[in-house]
Amino acid sequence: MAISKAHREFNEQLEKGVRSLVRRDSRIRDLKRLHGTPTFRPHGDYFGTLVSSILSQQISGSAAETIKKRVVAVAGGLSDPTVFGSIPDERLRGCGVSGQKVGYIKSLAEHVLDDRLNLKRLPKLPDEEVVAALTDVKGIGVWTAKMFMMFSLGRLDVLAFEDLGVRHGARIAYGLGEMPGRAQLEELAEANRWSPFRSIACWYMWRATEPVEA
Repeated sequence: MAISKAHREFNEQLEKGVRSLVRRDSRIRDLKRLHGTPTFRPHGDYFGTLVSSILSQQISGSAAETIKKRVVAVAGGLSDPTVFGSIPDERLRGCGVSGQKVGYIKSLAEHVLDDRLNLKRLPKLPDEEVVAALTDVKGIGVWTAKMFMMFSLGRLDVLAFEDLGVRHGARIAYGLGEMPGRAQLEELAEANRWSPFRSIACWYMWRATEPVEA
């Protein structure tokens, strides 16, 4: 299958980032040997990703997948804001979606449909404006916005210090006595020269939490 110019350029930057981090940071070099190159790639299903993120909030992965399958069966997918703007609340609640999350999804659909949130413009905005635009939607916080920038927009210099997995991975990888907070994680990123590839470093911190097969 042919690969687009944008994806080819992203892959080149990703590989450049991995090479750079491996040279600068011995812990990431070790993690790269174990886990290879990051697997995330930018994509265009922005609305579906945000709906999926809302559905997954504060429940287990398996429960989230079950609910998503039910919602897909009812709505015909997760990617059409028009459908979610008009579908009755009770149909979503019948899928196991809490009333609060139904409100969040409806808010997201309304923001997109009335153009308060222009999803097509997000790739052109700086990080701070992406976060501001997304967190204007009820139920979307800074953590979700950062995950969106990393995994949907393919931004390679996002430091997700809010993420417990990143913090836990940093504690393991760097032999810290306790989970680092924001300030300590920022200091660690600066000391090991993660920028401008902090998203890649975060990916390796997530890998650091995974058990290593003998």
